[in-house]
Amino acid sequence: MSDDGRVGVLRDVLDAFNRHDLDAIMSHFLEDCVFEAPRGPDRWGCRFVGKEEVRRGLGARFEGIPDVHYGDDDHFACGNRGVSEWTISGTTVEGVSVDVRGCDIWTFDANGLIARKDSFWKIRET
Repeated sequence: MSDDGRVGVLRDVLDAFNRHDLDAIMSHFLEDCVFEAPRGPDRWGCRFVGKEEVRRGLGARFEGIPDVHYGDDDHFACGNRGVSEWTISGTTVEGVSVDVRGCDIWTFDANGLIARKDSFWKIRET
Protein backbone atom coordinates (compact mmCIF):
# COMPACT_ATOMS: atom_id res chain seq x y z
CA MET A 1 0.00 0.00 0.00
CA SER A 2 1.23 3.51 -0.80
CA ASP A 3 1.81 6.29 1.71
CA ASP A 4 -1.29 8.03 0.31
CA GLY A 5 -3.28 4.85 0.91
CA ARG A 6 -2.09 4.72 4.52
CA VAL A 7 -3.08 8.37 5.01
CA GLY A 8 -6.52 7.41 3.68
CA VAL A 9 -6.71 4.67 6.34
CA LEU A 10 -5.83 7.21 9.04
CA ARG A 11 -8.57 9.57 7.83
CA ASP A 12 -11.07 6.69 7.74
CA VAL A 13 -10.15 5.69 11.29
CA LEU A 14 -10.54 9.28 12.55
CA ASP A 15 -13.94 9.56 10.83
CA ALA A 16 -15.00 6.29 12.48
CA PHE A 17 -13.84 7.63 15.87
CA ASN A 18 -16.05 10.68 15.36
CA ARG A 19 -19.01 8.39 14.56
CA HIS A 20 -18.12 6.25 17.62
CA ASP A 21 -18.15 3.24 15.26
CA LEU A 22 -15.92 0.60 16.87
CA ASP A 23 -16.61 -1.94 14.11
CA ALA A 24 -15.37 0.47 11.43
CA ILE A 25 -12.32 1.40 13.53
CA MET A 26 -11.38 -2.20 14.24
CA SER A 27 -11.75 -3.22 10.59
CA HIS A 28 -8.41 -1.45 10.02
CA PHE A 29 -6.50 -3.37 12.75
CA LEU A 30 -4.57 -6.64 12.65
CA GLU A 31 -5.62 -9.50 14.93
CA ASP A 32 -2.44 -9.14 17.03
CA CYS A 33 -2.49 -5.33 17.16
CA VAL A 34 -1.37 -3.15 20.07
CA PHE A 35 -2.86 0.06 21.48
CA GLU A 36 -0.91 2.15 23.97
CA ALA A 37 -3.24 4.61 25.68
CA PRO A 38 -1.98 8.02 26.83
CA ARG A 39 -2.76 7.29 30.47
CA GLY A 40 -1.94 4.39 32.69
CA PRO A 41 0.37 3.06 35.37
CA ASP A 42 3.36 2.43 33.12
CA ARG A 43 5.64 4.80 31.21
CA TRP A 44 3.87 3.78 27.96
CA GLY A 45 0.47 4.42 29.55
CA CYS A 46 -1.82 1.41 29.45
CA ARG A 47 -1.12 -1.27 26.82
CA PHE A 48 -3.84 -3.35 25.16
CA VAL A 49 -2.74 -6.36 23.09
CA GLY A 50 -4.88 -8.25 20.57
CA LYS A 51 -7.92 -7.09 18.65
CA GLU A 52 -10.46 -7.75 21.43
CA GLU A 53 -8.36 -5.96 24.07
CA VAL A 54 -7.68 -3.03 21.72
CA ARG A 55 -11.43 -2.80 21.01
CA ARG A 56 -12.07 -2.70 24.78
CA GLY A 57 -9.42 -0.01 25.28
CA LEU A 58 -10.71 2.16 22.45
CA GLY A 59 -14.32 1.66 23.55
CA ALA A 60 -13.42 3.02 26.98
CA ARG A 61 -12.77 6.39 25.30
CA PHE A 62 -16.43 6.58 24.22
CA GLU A 63 -17.59 5.49 27.67
CA GLY A 64 -15.40 8.02 29.51
CA ILE A 65 -16.03 10.92 27.11
CA PRO A 66 -19.43 10.17 25.54
CA ASP A 67 -19.34 13.21 23.22
CA VAL A 68 -15.66 12.83 22.25
CA HIS A 69 -14.68 14.45 18.95
CA TYR A 70 -11.41 14.62 17.05
CA GLY A 71 -10.91 17.75 14.93
CA ASP A 72 -8.24 20.00 13.45
CA ASP A 73 -6.61 16.81 12.19
CA ASP A 74 -3.57 16.31 9.99
CA HIS A 75 -2.04 12.99 8.89
CA PHE A 76 1.07 11.74 7.15
CA ALA A 77 2.65 8.38 6.41
CA CYS A 78 6.10 7.24 5.34
CA GLY A 79 6.67 3.56 4.73
CA ASN A 80 5.15 1.48 7.50
CA ARG A 81 4.79 4.43 9.92
CA GLY A 82 2.23 7.21 10.17
CA VAL A 83 1.27 10.12 12.40
CA SER A 84 -2.08 11.74 13.09
CA GLU A 85 -2.32 15.08 14.91
CA TRP A 86 -5.68 16.25 16.25
CA THR A 87 -7.56 18.18 18.89
CA ILE A 88 -9.68 16.00 21.14
CA SER A 89 -12.69 17.64 22.74
CA GLY A 90 -15.66 16.61 24.82
CA THR A 91 -16.89 16.28 28.38
CA THR A 92 -16.05 13.35 30.65
CA VAL A 93 -18.75 11.49 32.54
CA GLU A 94 -17.47 13.38 35.63
CA GLY A 95 -18.31 16.68 33.90
CA VAL A 96 -14.72 17.71 33.11
CA SER A 97 -14.23 19.53 29.81
CA VAL A 98 -11.49 18.13 27.53
CA ASP A 99 -9.89 20.29 24.84
CA VAL A 100 -6.29 19.28 24.10
CA ARG A 101 -3.92 18.60 21.22
CA GLY A 102 -2.65 15.10 20.76
CA CYS A 103 -1.24 12.67 18.27
CA ASP A 104 -1.13 9.03 17.36
CA ILE A 105 1.95 7.28 16.08
CA TRP A 106 0.90 4.36 13.89
CA THR A 107 2.64 1.25 12.60
CA PHE A 108 1.21 -0.60 9.59
CA ASP A 109 1.76 -4.04 8.13
CA ALA A 110 2.60 -4.50 4.43
CA ASN A 111 -1.12 -4.55 3.52
CA GLY A 112 -1.91 -1.27 5.28
CA LEU A 113 -3.55 -2.77 8.37
CA ILE A 114 -2.75 -1.16 11.71
CA ALA A 115 -0.34 -3.11 13.89
CA ARG A 116 0.16 -0.45 16.58
CA LYS A 117 -1.49 2.78 17.77
CA ASP A 118 0.50 4.79 20.30
CA SER A 119 -1.46 7.81 21.62
CA PHE A 120 -0.22 11.02 23.25
CA TRP A 121 -2.13 13.98 24.73
CA LYS A 122 -0.90 17.34 25.93
CA ILE A 123 -1.28 17.87 29.68
CA ARG A 124 -3.03 21.16 30.41
CA GLU A 125 -2.20 22.95 33.63
CA THR A 126 -4.15 25.84 35.08
